[in-house]
Amino acid sequence: TNLRKGFCTPIILEAGGGLQVFSPGAKAMISYDAQSGEELWKIRYNGWSMVARPLFGHGLLYVITDYEKPELWAVRPEGRGDVTDTNVVWKVTKDMPRTASLLLVDDLLYMANDEGYGLCLEAKTGERVWRERLKGKYSASPIYGSGRIYFFNEKNLASVIEPGRQFKVLAENQLEERVMATPAVTGDAFILRSKTHLYRL
Repeated sequence: TNLRKGFCTPIILEAGGGLQVFSPGAKAMISYDAQSGEELWKIRYNGWSMVARPLFGHGLLYVITDYEKPELWAVRPEGRGDVTDTNVVWKVTKDMPRTASLLLVDDLLYMANDEGYGLCLEAKTGERVWRERLKGKYSASPIYGSGRIYFFNEKNLASVIEPGRQFKVLAENQLEERVMATPAVTGDAFILRSKTHLYRL
C-alpha cells in the first residue's frame, strides 16, 4: 500500500493544444484533459511517496519522481498514451530534494536538498551551474521575491541569495522559531508559519 502513495500537488498547464491537469503519482506521472477528465498521456517510473510540487516552464514539466531515491525528470507535456520512451528530455539522478519543491527563475532551476546543498541547474538541459553548501537541512521550498531567493532551513535560519550563475549569499537571518512549511508571498511581505505562530514579515 505504501508504494502507491504520492503527495504532490497537481498543477494546471496549457500545452498540447489545451488545458491539462498534471498529477505525478506513485509509479507514473499522468496528465488529464482539464475539461473532460480524459487521460491524455503518462510516463512511467519507479517512484513513490513524492512530495515536491512539479513545475512547468520552457515547454517542459519538471518532476521529482521518488522520495527514497529522488530524481529530477524534465518531460514534454504532449502526445497520447504511454510516452515514457519519447518524452523524457533529460534526467538528473543525484543530489535532488526529497521534500522541498523546485524554483524556476528565468532559465535557471534552484533547489535545496535534504542534505543541505543548494543547487542551480540549466532549465533547458539539466546541466549543473553550481552546487554549494547551505547551512542546515531543508523541508521548506525556496521562494523568489524582490529579485532575491530565500531559503528557510529547519534550524530557523533564512539565507538570502542573488539569482544567477554565481552563488552569492546576500544575507543570513536567524529566526526565533522552527520553520518547516514553505512561506507564502503577498505583495512585499512573507506569510510565515512557525511551530507556534503565524508571522507577516
